[in-house]
Amino acid sequence: MGTAEPNLEEFFEEKKRVRNPLVPVGAFVTAGVLTAGLISFRQGNSRLGQVLMRARVVVQGATVALMVGTAYYYGDNPWQSR
Repeated sequence: MGTAEPNLEEFFEEKKRVRNPLVPVGAFVTAGVLTAGLISFRQGNSRLGQVLMRARVVVQGATVALMVGTAYYYGDNPWQSR
């Protein structure tokens, strides 16, 4: 029973992980705006809460666009057929 199991990493090419430092910043800003919006709704200030929820959508969209742009720039285009 001495068969060695194949290592999955051997089957896939080595990929360099690229990290964009602005993505975690965008995630924290999104979480902060969401929290502030929920607090505003809870305190009864629905107008401010609505503005903050719209701001959250914008910040969250910018963060996702940054993630996709970083992946595209470094050659990991998910829409490109191989």
